[in-house]
Amino acid sequence: MKKLSLIAAATLAVTTSAVLAATNPATSTFQVLITVNKACSVVAGTASNIDFGPVDSSATNLSASSNISVTCSKTTPYNIGLQPSLATSTTGAGVMSSVTTSDTVAYQLRSGSATGPVWGSTATATDVGNGVAGTGTGVAQTIPVHATVANANVTPGAYADTVTVLVNY
Repeated sequence: MKKLSLIAAATLAVTTSAVLAATNPATSTFQVLITVNKACSVVAGTASNIDFGPVDSSATNLSASSNISVTCSKTTPYNIGLQPSLATSTTGAGVMSSVTTSDTVAYQLRSGSATGPVWGSTATATDVGNGVAGTGTGVAQTIPVHATVANANVTPGAYADTVTVLVNY
């Protein structure tokens, strides 16, 4: 009987230590990390050209519009400035020039509508200035741009200017 008790005790000890080993593993932890930086991109290009089309030289108070596309990271605030290439100021006032004449056609960039606020280039990452503010959603946002021309009383021909879009974030 003593022998049977010793065998039973030994079996119980082996079984218990196997169960304890299976239910008490050694553990440790580690982290999976990423740092996501804020980012913005802008698409303008020919699809964003503001084209007044053919107009008579007697035309006045013209307006036309188009869109730019801005994509910024979710919740990233941004301010958009527009800078005409032939401008001498930051007010969004520009001039279209011709390759065949020295005449120019003055225009004004505006936000909201053809009679909305002037849209210039004083926006910074922290101040909207005379630009347009937005907050990123992680997907492309369509932003309308309006332009006005007071009059087209110039030598007939094609006139153009290039506008730089500045997305500050």
